[in-house]
Amino acid sequence: MTAARPHDVRRLSIRVALAATALVAAAYVVVAVAVVAIVTGNLTGQIDARLVDTVSHAHEGLPGSGHYLPPPGARPGGLPFLIWTIQPDGDVITDDAIPDLPVAYRSVTAPTDATIGGVQMRIAGARQGGSYVVAAQTLDTVSQSQSTIVLAELLIGPVLLAIVFLGAVAIGRRVATPVEIARRRQLEFTADASHELRTPLSVIEANTSLALTQDRSEEWYRTAFGRVDVESKRMRRLLDDLLWLARFDATQAPPNTEPVDLGVLATQTADRFEAIAQTRHLRLEVAAPTESLVISAPPEWLDRLLGVLLDNACKYSPEGGLVRVSVAAEGGRAQLTVDDAGPGIPEGERSRIFDRFHRANDSEAGAGLGLAIADAIVRATGARWRIGASPAGGASMSVSWPRAFPGPREPATRRRSSGAETPTEVSG
Repeated sequence: MTAARPHDVRRLSIRVALAATALVAAAYVVVAVAVVAIVTGNLTGQIDARLVDTVSHAHEGLPGSGHYLPPPGARPGGLPFLIWTIQPDGDVITDDAIPDLPVAYRSVTAPTDATIGGVQMRIAGARQGGSYVVAAQTLDTVSQSQSTIVLAELLIGPVLLAIVFLGAVAIGRRVATPVEIARRRQLEFTADASHELRTPLSVIEANTSLALTQDRSEEWYRTAFGRVDVESKRMRRLLDDLLWLARFDATQAPPNTEPVDLGVLATQTADRFEAIAQTRHLRLEVAAPTESLVISAPPEWLDRLLGVLLDNACKYSPEGGLVRVSVAAEGGRAQLTVDDAGPGIPEGERSRIFDRFHRANDSEAGAGLGLAIADAIVRATGARWRIGASPAGGASMSVSWPRAFPGPREPATRRRSSGAETPTEVSG
Protein backbone atom coordinates (compact mmCIF):
# COMPACT_ATOMS: atom_id res chain seq x y z
CA MET A 1 0.00 0.00 0.00
CA THR A 2 1.39 3.43 -0.92
CA ALA A 3 1.57 5.77 2.03
CA ALA A 4 0.05 9.22 1.78
CA ARG A 5 2.52 11.98 1.04
CA PRO A 6 3.42 13.71 4.33
CA HIS A 7 3.02 17.24 3.02
CA ASP A 8 -0.49 16.50 1.72
CA VAL A 9 -1.61 15.16 5.10
CA ARG A 10 0.14 18.03 6.89
CA ARG A 11 -1.53 20.63 4.69
CA LEU A 12 -4.96 19.11 5.12
CA SER A 13 -4.57 18.73 8.88
CA ILE A 14 -3.38 22.34 9.26
CA ARG A 15 -6.34 23.62 7.27
CA VAL A 16 -8.72 21.61 9.42
CA ALA A 17 -6.93 22.80 12.58
CA LEU A 18 -7.15 26.45 11.51
CA ALA A 19 -10.87 26.12 10.81
CA ALA A 20 -11.45 24.43 14.18
CA THR A 21 -9.34 27.04 15.97
CA ALA A 22 -11.27 29.87 14.29
CA LEU A 23 -14.56 28.38 15.43
CA VAL A 24 -13.28 27.91 18.97
CA ALA A 25 -11.88 31.45 18.97
CA ALA A 26 -15.24 32.89 17.90
CA ALA A 27 -17.02 30.86 20.58
CA TYR A 28 -14.42 31.90 23.16
CA VAL A 29 -14.92 35.61 22.36
CA VAL A 30 -18.68 35.24 22.73
CA VAL A 31 -18.28 33.40 26.05
CA ALA A 32 -15.67 35.92 27.30
CA VAL A 33 -17.92 38.90 26.50
CA ALA A 34 -20.85 37.14 28.15
CA VAL A 35 -18.80 36.43 31.31
CA VAL A 36 -17.74 40.07 31.57
CA ALA A 37 -21.32 41.24 31.03
CA ILE A 38 -22.71 38.81 33.63
CA VAL A 39 -20.11 39.71 36.27
CA THR A 40 -20.58 43.43 35.60
CA GLY A 41 -24.35 43.08 35.88
CA ASN A 42 -24.12 41.11 39.14
CA LEU A 43 -21.71 43.57 40.79
CA THR A 44 -23.73 46.57 39.61
CA GLY A 45 -26.90 44.95 40.94
CA GLN A 46 -25.27 44.47 44.35
CA ILE A 47 -24.24 48.16 44.43
CA ASP A 48 -27.77 49.22 43.44
CA ALA A 49 -29.27 47.10 46.23
CA ARG A 50 -26.97 48.73 48.82
CA LEU A 51 -27.76 52.22 47.51
CA VAL A 52 -31.53 51.66 47.70
CA ASP A 53 -31.19 50.17 51.18
CA THR A 54 -29.09 53.13 52.33
CA VAL A 55 -31.45 55.85 51.12
CA SER A 56 -34.45 53.93 52.47
CA HIS A 57 -33.05 53.79 56.01
CA ALA A 58 -31.24 57.07 56.21
CA HIS A 59 -33.19 58.27 59.35
CA GLU A 60 -33.32 55.00 61.28
CA GLY A 61 -31.60 55.16 64.65
CA LEU A 62 -31.19 58.94 64.50
CA PRO A 63 -34.43 60.43 65.89
CA GLY A 64 -34.73 64.18 65.52
CA SER A 65 -31.54 64.59 63.54
CA GLY A 66 -33.36 65.24 60.29
CA HIS A 67 -30.60 63.60 58.28
CA TYR A 68 -28.01 60.84 58.44
CA LEU A 69 -24.36 61.04 57.52
CA PRO A 70 -21.89 58.22 57.89
CA PRO A 71 -18.61 59.05 59.55
CA PRO A 72 -16.09 60.71 57.21
CA GLY A 73 -14.37 58.12 55.07
CA ALA A 74 -16.79 55.37 56.08
CA ARG A 75 -16.96 52.53 53.54
CA PRO A 76 -20.10 50.41 53.95
CA GLY A 77 -19.40 47.00 52.44
CA GLY A 78 -15.74 47.89 52.31
CA LEU A 79 -16.31 50.31 49.38
CA PRO A 80 -16.22 54.12 49.02
CA PHE A 81 -19.72 55.27 49.92
CA LEU A 82 -21.03 58.91 49.79
CA ILE A 83 -24.27 60.44 51.11
CA TRP A 84 -25.82 63.87 50.56
CA THR A 85 -28.91 65.26 52.35
CA ILE A 86 -30.80 67.97 50.49
CA GLN A 87 -32.84 70.20 52.81
CA PRO A 88 -36.22 71.64 51.77
CA ASP A 89 -34.59 75.04 51.31
CA GLY A 90 -32.08 73.54 48.87
CA ASP A 91 -29.06 73.32 51.18
CA VAL A 92 -26.94 70.22 50.83
CA ILE A 93 -25.57 68.71 54.01
CA THR A 94 -22.59 66.40 53.67
CA ASP A 95 -19.07 65.87 54.93
CA ASP A 96 -16.47 68.42 53.92
CA ALA A 97 -14.35 65.73 52.27
CA ILE A 98 -17.17 64.70 49.95
CA PRO A 99 -17.39 66.58 46.63
CA ASP A 100 -20.42 68.69 45.86
CA LEU A 101 -23.40 66.97 44.37
CA PRO A 102 -24.19 68.36 40.91
CA VAL A 103 -27.65 69.92 40.62
CA ALA A 104 -28.62 67.43 37.90
CA TYR A 105 -28.37 64.55 40.40
CA ARG A 106 -30.17 66.16 43.38
CA SER A 107 -33.53 64.70 42.32
CA VAL A 108 -32.32 61.31 41.11
CA THR A 109 -34.44 58.32 42.11
CA ALA A 110 -33.60 54.98 40.47
CA PRO A 111 -29.95 53.89 40.46
CA THR A 112 -28.08 55.37 37.56
CA ASP A 113 -24.52 56.08 36.43
CA ALA A 114 -23.03 59.46 37.24
CA THR A 115 -19.70 61.28 37.21
CA ILE A 116 -18.98 63.12 40.45
CA GLY A 117 -15.67 64.81 41.05
CA GLY A 118 -14.31 63.08 37.95
CA VAL A 119 -15.10 59.61 39.34
CA GLN A 120 -17.54 57.15 37.81
CA MET A 121 -20.22 56.31 40.38
CA ARG A 122 -23.52 54.60 40.79
CA ILE A 123 -26.09 56.97 42.36
CA ALA A 124 -29.63 56.66 43.79
CA GLY A 125 -31.95 58.87 45.88
CA ALA A 126 -35.20 58.91 47.85
CA ARG A 127 -37.24 61.40 49.92
CA GLN A 128 -36.99 60.96 53.68
CA GLY A 129 -39.40 63.15 55.61
CA GLY A 130 -38.87 66.71 54.52
CA SER A 131 -35.40 66.03 53.13
CA TYR A 132 -34.05 64.25 50.05
CA VAL A 133 -31.25 61.74 50.53
CA VAL A 134 -28.85 60.84 47.70
CA ALA A 135 -26.28 58.05 48.04
CA ALA A 136 -23.45 57.15 45.69
CA GLN A 137 -20.83 54.42 45.45
CA THR A 138 -17.82 54.26 43.19
CA LEU A 139 -17.57 51.64 40.45
CA ASP A 140 -13.95 50.88 41.26
CA THR A 141 -14.73 47.29 42.23
CA VAL A 142 -16.63 46.75 39.01
CA SER A 143 -13.75 48.15 36.96
CA GLN A 144 -11.21 46.10 38.88
CA SER A 145 -13.25 42.94 38.42
CA GLN A 146 -13.63 43.65 34.72
CA SER A 147 -9.91 44.21 34.36
CA THR A 148 -9.10 41.01 36.24
CA ILE A 149 -11.50 38.94 34.14
CA VAL A 150 -10.34 40.44 30.85
CA LEU A 151 -6.69 39.89 31.81
CA ALA A 152 -7.42 36.27 32.74
CA GLU A 153 -9.29 35.73 29.47
CA LEU A 154 -6.44 37.26 27.48
CA LEU A 155 -3.97 34.95 29.20
CA ILE A 156 -6.12 31.83 28.96
CA GLY A 157 -7.35 32.48 25.40
CA PRO A 158 -4.03 32.04 23.52
CA VAL A 159 -3.14 28.97 25.57
CA LEU A 160 -6.55 27.43 24.91
CA LEU A 161 -6.39 28.21 21.19
CA ALA A 162 -2.86 26.81 20.96
CA ILE A 163 -4.03 23.58 22.61
CA VAL A 164 -7.03 23.43 20.27
CA PHE A 165 -4.83 24.04 17.22
CA LEU A 166 -2.22 21.43 18.15
CA GLY A 167 -4.89 18.92 19.14
CA ALA A 168 -6.78 19.52 15.90
CA VAL A 169 -3.57 19.09 13.89
CA ALA A 170 -2.84 15.79 15.64
CA ILE A 171 -6.40 14.53 15.23
CA GLY A 172 -6.52 15.84 11.67
CA ARG A 173 -3.41 13.87 10.76
CA ARG A 174 -4.80 10.71 12.32
CA VAL A 175 -8.05 11.20 10.40
CA ALA A 176 -6.56 12.50 7.15
CA THR A 177 -3.89 9.83 6.79
CA PRO A 178 -6.24 6.86 6.25
CA VAL A 179 -8.52 9.03 4.11
CA GLU A 180 -5.60 10.11 1.94
CA ILE A 181 -4.31 6.55 1.78
CA ALA A 182 -7.76 5.32 0.72
CA ARG A 183 -8.02 8.06 -1.91
CA ARG A 184 -4.61 7.30 -3.37
CA ARG A 185 -5.27 3.59 -3.19
CA GLN A 186 -8.49 4.12 -5.12
CA LEU A 187 -6.66 6.17 -7.75
CA GLU A 188 -3.95 3.52 -8.06
CA PHE A 189 -6.56 0.78 -8.14
CA THR A 190 -8.40 2.52 -10.99
CA ALA A 191 -5.17 3.13 -12.92
CA ASP A 192 -4.00 -0.46 -12.47
CA ALA A 193 -7.39 -1.86 -13.44
CA SER A 194 -7.43 0.31 -16.55
CA HIS A 195 -3.95 -0.89 -17.44
CA GLU A 196 -4.85 -4.55 -16.95
CA LEU A 197 -7.98 -4.18 -19.09
CA ARG A 198 -6.17 -2.23 -21.82
CA THR A 199 -3.95 -5.15 -22.82
CA PRO A 200 -6.68 -7.74 -23.58
CA LEU A 201 -8.82 -5.06 -25.20
CA SER A 202 -5.91 -4.09 -27.45
CA VAL A 203 -5.41 -7.72 -28.49
CA ILE A 204 -9.12 -8.18 -29.20
CA GLU A 205 -9.29 -4.89 -31.11
CA ALA A 206 -6.21 -5.71 -33.19
CA ASN A 207 -7.49 -9.14 -34.19
CA THR A 208 -10.98 -7.91 -35.07
CA SER A 209 -9.54 -5.01 -37.08
CA LEU A 210 -7.29 -7.33 -39.05
CA ALA A 211 -10.18 -9.73 -39.62
CA LEU A 212 -12.31 -6.94 -41.08
CA THR A 213 -9.71 -5.46 -43.41
CA GLN A 214 -9.60 -8.44 -45.82
CA ASP A 215 -10.54 -12.07 -46.20
CA ARG A 216 -8.25 -14.47 -44.34
CA SER A 217 -7.66 -18.16 -44.30
CA GLU A 218 -9.62 -20.48 -42.05
CA GLU A 219 -6.52 -21.21 -40.02
CA TRP A 220 -5.92 -17.48 -39.49
CA TYR A 221 -9.46 -16.97 -38.26
CA ARG A 222 -9.15 -19.94 -35.93
CA THR A 223 -5.93 -18.52 -34.47
CA ALA A 224 -7.43 -15.03 -34.15
CA PHE A 225 -10.55 -16.33 -32.43
CA GLY A 226 -8.33 -18.34 -30.10
CA ARG A 227 -6.52 -15.16 -29.08
CA VAL A 228 -9.83 -13.34 -28.61
CA ASP A 229 -11.11 -16.23 -26.49
CA VAL A 230 -8.03 -16.19 -24.26
CA GLU A 231 -8.15 -12.44 -23.76
CA SER A 232 -11.92 -12.48 -23.18
CA LYS A 233 -11.51 -15.08 -20.45
CA ARG A 234 -8.70 -13.05 -18.94
CA MET A 235 -10.95 -9.98 -18.87
CA ARG A 236 -13.76 -12.04 -17.37
CA ARG A 237 -11.50 -13.28 -14.55
CA LEU A 238 -10.24 -9.76 -13.92
CA LEU A 239 -13.76 -8.31 -13.80
CA ASP A 240 -14.92 -11.10 -11.49
CA ASP A 241 -12.04 -10.34 -9.12
CA LEU A 242 -12.72 -6.60 -9.28
CA LEU A 243 -16.40 -7.11 -8.53
CA TRP A 244 -15.60 -9.42 -5.63
CA LEU A 245 -13.19 -6.88 -4.11
CA ALA A 246 -15.69 -4.07 -4.65
CA ARG A 247 -18.43 -6.03 -2.89
CA PHE A 248 -16.03 -7.00 -0.12
CA ASP A 249 -14.94 -3.38 0.43
CA ALA A 250 -18.56 -2.19 0.47
CA THR A 251 -19.82 -4.93 2.79
CA GLN A 252 -20.54 -3.64 6.29
CA ALA A 253 -20.66 -7.09 7.84
CA PRO A 254 -19.30 -10.46 6.67
CA PRO A 255 -21.66 -13.27 5.62
CA ASN A 256 -22.93 -15.61 8.29
CA THR A 257 -20.18 -17.76 9.74
CA GLU A 258 -20.60 -21.52 9.99
CA PRO A 259 -18.54 -24.38 11.40
CA VAL A 260 -16.24 -25.54 8.61
CA ASP A 261 -14.05 -28.65 8.72
CA LEU A 262 -10.79 -27.65 7.04
CA GLY A 263 -9.99 -31.25 6.09
CA VAL A 264 -13.28 -31.68 4.24
CA LEU A 265 -12.89 -28.27 2.61
CA ALA A 266 -9.35 -29.11 1.44
CA THR A 267 -10.48 -32.44 -0.05
CA GLN A 268 -13.47 -30.97 -1.87
CA THR A 269 -11.51 -28.05 -3.30
CA ALA A 270 -8.66 -30.30 -4.41
CA ASP A 271 -11.19 -32.48 -6.27
CA ARG A 272 -12.14 -29.46 -8.38
CA PHE A 273 -8.49 -28.77 -9.24
CA GLU A 274 -7.65 -32.34 -10.29
CA ALA A 275 -8.39 -31.59 -13.94
CA ILE A 276 -6.16 -28.51 -13.87
CA ALA A 277 -3.37 -30.50 -12.24
CA GLN A 278 -3.71 -33.26 -14.83
CA THR A 279 -3.38 -30.86 -17.75
CA ARG A 280 0.00 -29.77 -16.35
CA HIS A 281 1.00 -33.27 -15.24
CA LEU A 282 1.12 -32.19 -11.61
CA ARG A 283 0.78 -34.38 -8.56
CA LEU A 284 -1.90 -32.99 -6.26
CA GLU A 285 -1.94 -34.33 -2.70
CA VAL A 286 -4.17 -33.66 0.30
CA ALA A 287 -3.13 -34.59 3.83
CA ALA A 288 -5.28 -34.10 6.92
CA PRO A 289 -5.40 -35.57 10.43
CA THR A 290 -8.08 -37.98 11.59
CA GLU A 291 -9.54 -35.50 14.05
CA SER A 292 -11.86 -32.75 12.91
CA LEU A 293 -10.25 -29.34 12.63
CA VAL A 294 -13.25 -27.06 12.69
CA ILE A 295 -13.17 -23.28 12.43
CA SER A 296 -15.92 -20.70 12.30
CA ALA A 297 -15.97 -18.67 9.08
CA PRO A 298 -18.11 -18.04 5.97
CA PRO A 299 -17.74 -21.24 3.85
CA GLU A 300 -17.83 -19.36 0.54
CA TRP A 301 -14.94 -17.17 1.65
CA LEU A 302 -12.84 -20.15 2.70
CA ASP A 303 -13.58 -21.86 -0.61
CA ARG A 304 -12.45 -18.74 -2.46
CA LEU A 305 -9.30 -18.50 -0.33
CA LEU A 306 -8.23 -22.09 -0.92
CA GLY A 307 -9.13 -21.76 -4.60
CA VAL A 308 -6.76 -18.81 -4.94
CA LEU A 309 -3.93 -20.66 -3.21
CA LEU A 310 -4.39 -23.83 -5.29
CA ASP A 311 -4.72 -21.84 -8.52
CA ASN A 312 -1.42 -20.06 -7.84
CA ALA A 313 0.28 -23.30 -6.83
CA CYS A 314 -0.80 -25.06 -10.03
CA LYS A 315 0.01 -22.03 -12.14
CA TYR A 316 3.60 -21.61 -10.95
CA SER A 317 4.59 -25.26 -10.45
CA PRO A 318 6.56 -26.82 -13.34
CA GLU A 319 5.19 -29.83 -15.16
CA GLY A 320 5.53 -32.97 -13.09
CA GLY A 321 5.83 -30.95 -9.89
CA LEU A 322 4.04 -31.58 -6.61
CA VAL A 323 1.26 -29.44 -5.15
CA ARG A 324 0.42 -30.43 -1.60
CA VAL A 325 -2.49 -29.27 0.55
CA SER A 326 -2.15 -30.11 4.23
CA VAL A 327 -4.33 -29.48 7.26
CA ALA A 328 -2.84 -29.75 10.74
CA ALA A 329 -3.46 -28.77 14.34
CA GLU A 330 -1.08 -26.25 15.84
CA GLY A 331 -1.89 -25.77 19.48
CA GLY A 332 -5.32 -24.20 19.72
CA ARG A 333 -5.32 -23.28 16.04
CA ALA A 334 -6.06 -25.08 12.80
CA GLN A 335 -3.58 -24.56 9.99
CA LEU A 336 -4.10 -24.90 6.25
CA THR A 337 -0.95 -25.06 4.07
CA VAL A 338 -0.47 -25.15 0.31
CA ASP A 339 3.04 -26.05 -0.91
CA ASP A 340 4.15 -25.91 -4.53
CA ALA A 341 7.28 -26.66 -6.53
CA GLY A 342 7.46 -23.29 -8.27
CA PRO A 343 10.11 -20.56 -8.10
CA GLY A 344 9.05 -19.54 -4.59
CA ILE A 345 8.61 -16.04 -3.20
CA PRO A 346 11.77 -14.03 -2.48
CA GLU A 347 11.88 -12.66 1.06
CA GLY A 348 12.02 -9.10 -0.26
CA GLU A 349 8.69 -9.62 -2.05
CA ARG A 350 6.77 -11.26 0.78
CA SER A 351 5.65 -7.97 2.27
CA ARG A 352 4.14 -6.86 -1.06
CA ILE A 353 2.54 -9.98 -2.48
CA PHE A 354 -0.84 -9.04 -1.05
CA ASP A 355 -0.91 -5.61 -2.73
CA ARG A 356 -3.50 -5.36 -5.43
CA PHE A 357 -2.13 -5.77 -8.97
CA HIS A 358 1.30 -6.69 -7.63
CA ARG A 359 2.91 -9.82 -9.08
CA ALA A 360 6.02 -11.25 -7.50
CA ASN A 361 6.64 -13.36 -10.58
CA ASP A 362 5.73 -12.40 -14.15
CA SER A 363 6.33 -15.86 -15.56
CA GLU A 364 2.57 -16.51 -15.61
CA ALA A 365 -0.25 -14.26 -16.74
CA GLY A 366 -2.44 -12.77 -14.09
CA ALA A 367 -3.75 -9.48 -12.79
CA GLY A 368 -2.25 -9.78 -9.33
CA LEU A 369 -5.60 -9.76 -7.52
CA GLY A 370 -5.76 -13.36 -6.28
CA LEU A 371 -3.58 -12.94 -3.21
CA ALA A 372 -5.18 -9.55 -2.51
CA ILE A 373 -8.53 -11.37 -2.29
CA ALA A 374 -6.99 -14.11 -0.16
CA ASP A 375 -5.48 -11.55 2.22
CA ALA A 376 -8.80 -9.74 2.55
CA ILE A 377 -10.47 -13.03 3.54
CA VAL A 378 -7.69 -13.89 5.99
CA ARG A 379 -7.94 -10.52 7.72
CA ALA A 380 -11.74 -10.58 7.79
CA THR A 381 -11.83 -14.05 9.38
CA GLY A 382 -9.24 -13.30 12.07
CA ALA A 383 -6.64 -15.65 10.59
CA ARG A 384 -2.85 -15.34 10.31
CA TRP A 385 -0.50 -15.83 7.39
CA ARG A 386 2.76 -17.76 7.43
CA ILE A 387 4.82 -17.53 4.24
CA GLY A 388 7.91 -19.63 3.67
CA ALA A 389 9.57 -22.12 1.38
CA SER A 390 8.17 -25.57 0.60
CA PRO A 391 10.28 -28.76 0.83
CA ALA A 392 10.48 -28.72 -2.98
CA GLY A 393 11.94 -25.21 -2.96
CA GLY A 394 8.73 -23.46 -4.02
CA ALA A 395 6.34 -21.31 -2.02
CA SER A 396 4.61 -22.42 1.17
CA MET A 397 1.46 -20.46 2.02
CA SER A 398 -0.06 -21.21 5.43
CA VAL A 399 -3.13 -19.77 7.09
CA SER A 400 -4.22 -20.54 10.65
CA TRP A 401 -7.46 -19.90 12.52
CA PRO A 402 -8.58 -20.45 16.11
CA ARG A 403 -10.14 -23.89 16.42
CA ALA A 404 -13.80 -24.40 17.23
CA PHE A 405 -15.89 -27.52 17.92
CA PRO A 406 -13.10 -30.12 17.70
CA GLY A 407 -14.16 -33.72 17.32
CA PRO A 408 -13.28 -36.99 15.57
CA ARG A 409 -14.09 -37.66 11.95
CA GLU A 410 -13.22 -40.17 9.27
CA PRO A 411 -9.54 -40.39 8.26
CA ALA A 412 -8.56 -38.24 5.30
CA THR A 413 -6.68 -39.70 2.34
CA ARG A 414 -3.68 -38.51 0.45
CA ARG A 415 -4.74 -37.95 -3.14
CA ARG A 416 -2.65 -37.70 -6.28
CA SER A 417 -3.65 -36.75 -9.78
CA SER A 418 -2.14 -37.39 -13.17
CA GLY A 419 -1.07 -41.01 -12.87
CA ALA A 420 -0.68 -41.05 -9.10
CA GLU A 421 -0.52 -44.28 -7.17
CA THR A 422 -3.49 -45.63 -5.26
CA PRO A 423 -4.51 -43.16 -2.53
CA THR A 424 -3.19 -44.11 0.87
CA GLU A 425 -4.58 -43.25 4.25
CA VAL A 426 -2.72 -40.65 6.21
CA SER A 427 -2.77 -40.63 9.99
CA GLY A 428 -2.49 -37.49 12.03
